[in-house]
Amino acid sequence: MIQRIQSLYMLVSTILGVVCLSMPLGYFTTQEGERVSEFFNLWTRSVETGAHDFSPWALFALLVLVTTLTFLGIFLFTRRALQMRLLTLCMILLVGYYLYLGFCIYLAKGNDYTYTPSLTAAFPFVCIVLDYLAFRGILKDELLVRSLDRLR
Repeated sequence: MIQRIQSLYMLVSTILGVVCLSMPLGYFTTQEGERVSEFFNLWTRSVETGAHDFSPWALFALLVLVTTLTFLGIFLFTRRALQMRLLTLCMILLVGYYLYLGFCIYLAKGNDYTYTPSLTAAFPFVCIVLDYLAFRGILKDELLVRSLDRLR
């Protein structure tokens, strides 16, 4: 039921999650401003050698899980309670995503590199906001249905 506003919020959140999976989250540069490596959800790629380090793979796994759950939540419009639980789980996982992202950046940058985030690094935060707005819309629908049940 795509015409509900909360379904549109979840669809946009899913699209942003997919875009975030394929774009770099930021760059590591030296003190002189020379780019050393690119930081993706699945790997860190060295600019000089092109070698990949797959240490941040858990970021990719978390974002795939959140994106899949949000997309599946769109089709659970008849089970509003389950939809709200899924969105709550997705928001918690996205907060954990940011905590782990900070940990990965802390471990990777060392003393001589600086991290410069890209616009893509903000997409999971936008997903949290969209999931919250969808949660509020689903809650409004649930309260409306309960109030109509009392009138019968």
